[in-house]
Amino acid sequence: MSTSTNSKNTISSSKGPDPQTSIATERANSKFSPTEMHYFLEGSVERAELNKTMIQQMERDPILAASSKDYDLGKAEQRELTALKIARIAQYLENESFDDFNKRLSLVGVFDPQVGTRIGINLGLFLSCIRGNGTFEQLNYWAMMKETAYLKGIYGCFGMTELAHGSNVAGLETTATFDQENDEFVINTPHIGATKWWIGGAAHSATHCSVYARLIVHGQDYGVKTFVVPLRDSNHDLNPGITVGDIGAKMGRDGIDNGWIQFSNVRIPRFFMLQKFCKVTREGDVTLPPLEQLAYSALLGGRVMMVLDSFRTSARFSTIALRYAIGRRQFKSNSKNALETQLLDYPLHQRRLLPFLALSYVFSAGALKLESTITETLDELDSAVEAEDMGGIMKSIDAMKSLFIDSGSLKSTCTWLTADVIDQCRQACGGHGYSSYNGFGKAYNDWVVQCTWEGDNNVLALSIGKPIIKHIIAVLENDKKVKGSVSFLTDTKQFLDNKPVLTQKDDLKDPHKVLRAIEVAIIRLGVQAVNVLKANDGNFDFTGAESVAISKLKAHHYLLTEYLHRIDINENKALNPFLTTLAQLYTSSIVLEKFSGEFLAYSVIPTELAAYNGSTLIPELCQKIRPDVIALTDSFQLSDMMINSGIGQYDGNIYENYFNIVKKNNPEFNTKAPYTDKLVAMLNRGSKNDRERDEKSEASAAILSK
Repeated sequence: MSTSTNSKNTISSSKGPDPQTSIATERANSKFSPTEMHYFLEGSVERAELNKTMIQQMERDPILAASSKDYDLGKAEQRELTALKIARIAQYLENESFDDFNKRLSLVGVFDPQVGTRIGINLGLFLSCIRGNGTFEQLNYWAMMKETAYLKGIYGCFGMTELAHGSNVAGLETTATFDQENDEFVINTPHIGATKWWIGGAAHSATHCSVYARLIVHGQDYGVKTFVVPLRDSNHDLNPGITVGDIGAKMGRDGIDNGWIQFSNVRIPRFFMLQKFCKVTREGDVTLPPLEQLAYSALLGGRVMMVLDSFRTSARFSTIALRYAIGRRQFKSNSKNALETQLLDYPLHQRRLLPFLALSYVFSAGALKLESTITETLDELDSAVEAEDMGGIMKSIDAMKSLFIDSGSLKSTCTWLTADVIDQCRQACGGHGYSSYNGFGKAYNDWVVQCTWEGDNNVLALSIGKPIIKHIIAVLENDKKVKGSVSFLTDTKQFLDNKPVLTQKDDLKDPHKVLRAIEVAIIRLGVQAVNVLKANDGNFDFTGAESVAISKLKAHHYLLTEYLHRIDINENKALNPFLTTLAQLYTSSIVLEKFSGEFLAYSVIPTELAAYNGSTLIPELCQKIRPDVIALTDSFQLSDMMINSGIGQYDGNIYENYFNIVKKNNPEFNTKAPYTDKLVAMLNRGSKNDRERDEKSEASAAILSK
């Protein structure tokens, strides 16, 4: 007879698996304080402590808190709950600064991205479009006087994408024709392809839309400009000439009411056009902006949020998979009485997961740097415009060009990598990773839209590669000195000899040398793209493969540069050895191994070093990091509510936590389904002979054959 054990969540008659002890033991052996490491990840003690306060508020808030029940909701239920959460979070906005509220939205994006996105469309895209393209008075009117910035009064959506045009914004076909006699613009959807599509909030929520449309004045097309167009009146009824619809079910984020909009000769006052840079006078005189891309500055805030989301989402799913890999045991070792082996003690499992942990750490530094850079750049531009300082405006425009390159490469590369993190971490959790209650499925479906919205990642990468290639041409032909984050391109002529940059094993362990190797890889890829251009009459379409690779490497250059800078200035020097090892694993696995084709093809690294990197160095770094995994994941300071996964909770009680969630959401007494009668009818159907009325029986044959 077996001996009963102490009851926990369930009663057992014999000793079962004990993942809690495995995780608790490793946590007790931590070599550093996760709280101190968290301060590094968040950039400051103040920000880290503010995050903890906000998470505590939200996990105790019965409306905002995430729950395993969320995984069972249908589309209509998700949308209703999302609307309820927006109304609740608006109350927090009334009590905190806009800067702090943006930090709150970043946290919301971890556990409920559809709430974060639905608010972000209004506060981010709609108002950012007005800030980027409108005068100070226009921004003040729409954001403050109308109280949009406080989720009151009006609610905005962002009308850029059309059914037939997405990434090619310059090709949008909605028109805004100036009617000089009435001092109005006439907004029109000329055909079905110009229908605004994928517009978050349009189906049910939005009262106004920032519309990207072709400016037509006196018959001349001045290209795509921006306008505020009211969609609904104060009773929330559609205005005349406005037709909207719901685009229906999507892969994920069903809590967002994405819709389509058609404008049928809708008239708006001339001053509803946003006129910070592009102006149309009462007489129809047009002033064009100094840089057409300024119209797209609204997208920059979204890109920052996506890079921050990449950090926090990668942290969340790395944590789940790694806690599971420590608590889960499979297959016994050769020792007779030994426990089964922890998944994370298998070298292959370490190689699968630990690079993602390193990636999450590096993401944090790049995300915070991009966030501060965009704030500074846009503030300086606004100040220059307000002061009518043309020199300051042009200086800010140069900074904006650099920011477009940095944010574009980071947005595409980070969102691609995070999609991979979610899916690979899911696979590493085996069958349990496929359960909705462990978070991976919904998160992946919610996430991958980021790889295509606000710019398809490949097309966005092309737009990053092109200016870099142009810089290289200017250096080669005119000895141009390049400024900004790609200033290393000035050294292009030094690296035309194709000599290796990394020449010995110790070079691979020096992230600063790998950083130089990334720069040389970008240069040599760019030079190859120049050769391709010459062979194809200057047609950039033929440089697509090189441009995408350049964009990805540029993102890694930005991330690694800032991460190493953060280590250099880190006052808590005791943490630096751990941070440096993570940097080494990141450069070895995420950069050198993933881009081994480019590094080998352009002689940045010799073959024998590439082989050593994959066969020896990466496994060694994984083994070095392995004892500190719990402390490193605890350092993200994600509560169980934020994690929202049965197998990823802090206490490590994997099986009982997961089993409890399954039972709670699927009560045992529901043993019959609404369709049980169909199953009963199938199982209890009569014999084939009876159903054929004995018409094919021997007795029937005897009668019918006479």
